Amino acid sequence: MLAEEFIAQKKPAWERLSTLLGKSQLGGLTTLSAEELNDLGRLYRTATSDLAVARRDFTSHRMTEYLNGLVARGHAAIYQSHASRRSSVWQFFSSGFPRAFRETWPYTLAAFLMFFLPALVSFVISYRDPAAGAALMPGLAGAIDDIRSGTEWWQRINDDGRAASSTLIMTNNIQVAITAFAGGMLMGTLTLYALVQNGLMLGVLAGASQSLGFSGNLWGFIAAHGVIELSVIFIAGGAGLQLGWSLFRPGLFSRRAALSIAAQRAMLLLLGCIPLLVIAGTIEGFISPSSLPVAIKLLVALLSGIALYGYLLLSGRPVKQRRT
Repeated sequence: MLAEEFIAQKKPAWERLSTLLGKSQLGGLTTLSAEELNDLGRLYRTATSDLAVARRDFTSHRMTEYLNGLVARGHAAIYQSHASRRSSVWQFFSSGFPRAFRETWPYTLAAFLMFFLPALVSFVISYRDPAAGAALMPGLAGAIDDIRSGTEWWQRINDDGRAASSTLIMTNNIQVAITAFAGGMLMGTLTLYALVQNGLMLGVLAGASQSLGFSGNLWGFIAAHGVIELSVIFIAGGAGLQLGWSLFRPGLFSRRAALSIAAQRAMLLLLGCIPLLVIAGTIEGFISPSSLPVAIKLLVALLSGIALYGYLLLSGRPVKQRRT
């Protein structure tokens, strides 16, 4: 049997299993009906048999790698089903979320580039001529006037108290992340728009600040919360790009099934980002606009960056056993 024939014959069962695993990953096996639980066990056993056949007959085909991941997900869902909800939450944040980040890092990198490249171009334009930067992003004309006059406009965010400002910032940041994520449903166009727009905005402000001798003030405000906040935007943007890419390149599946699988994985990334946005909003509301020395704010940026990427890159990795 050819690989394509094997895939055509088995694909509906794999799609069904992946859908059930995605549903159980969000809420545990208790969210599945009795019929769905029965299907899950049956389809998991079938998938393990399919994997054995694929390893024997189609070793170098991408289907084998896919089945290996599908069976691994099934094993984790079935044999860890006795964990409590609290344990499941801990497991998600201690291993599930950072693993999902590492598995999808190319999309996060693509989101970073879609943000960074427009930011770089707009920085150069605004640095050479702040008026041209204002023309590029007309909504920033007032902020550039503040930069020219040396006004730190972010101090106004605390007019209603730092707690209220922090809550408002968290809400706004979550909305930006959700927009970047949900934009993937429109073939990634809204995600691209959100990333480019935010990149242009930061580039224009940074370029004007550099040109007008205001960069120390601006980065003194942005640095403390910027590492976490921007990282979350890239992760959420990458999650949105996954949705768009699944529509362009569904691979072994129908577009509907590929979108469903991508949405389940992307949703895990978005859920993992929410606590990070709360942390970033707290820093932005209390530390960033404060009168603390810039050195302290840069230290917060450094430590938060080390903690964040240490967590994302190292947590959830299997422990290597020492040979005796």
